[in-house]
Amino acid sequence: MSKSEHIFASFLFKSRFVTLFAVLGSLFSSVVMFIKGSMKIASNAVVFWGQITGAQDTAQGPDTLVALFVSSVDTYLFATVLLIFSLGVYELFISELDPAERRRESCPSWLKVDSLDDLKSSLGKVILMILIVWFFEKSLIIEYHTALDLLYLGVGILLVSGALYLTQAGHKSRMRHADE
Repeated sequence: MSKSEHIFASFLFKSRFVTLFAVLGSLFSSVVMFIKGSMKIASNAVVFWGQITGAQDTAQGPDTLVALFVSSVDTYLFATVLLIFSLGVYELFISELDPAERRRESCPSWLKVDSLDDLKSSLGKVILMILIVWFFEKSLIIEYHTALDLLYLGVGILLVSGALYLTQAGHKSRMRHADE
């Protein structure tokens, strides 16, 4: 390898550090979303306290409070997506995680990222959970006036169940292939 090729290869290898922008940006966004979710929980607790003490209108009903808390779970799940993305990009492009141990076994299984497909799979599962929580949140808010509305709800639940089943079946299949 010539000196110019070596310099270029070295530059190209070091250019992977540009992904630190994505890592730090996603990590910062994750922290912000975790704080936002915690603030939602605190706000919802104030609403709950107001309802049980009679200081606040309880005409909204308990379903409204459930929807408020589900919304905070949705925020936490999105924060988790950002965190997984940040950690996954770091591990793929910069260095292995767990600097104290440097053992892959000490890392949680959901965080073991060996390829972009692993990262996409982890992110896809969390995004599916976000969509499920979103569906649940919306199903609590929607008013059902006709039998067709209930049929749509049932079809939606069936589709969500199918998505969960397929995700789990794919995970089990990958686990079997990994054991062989």
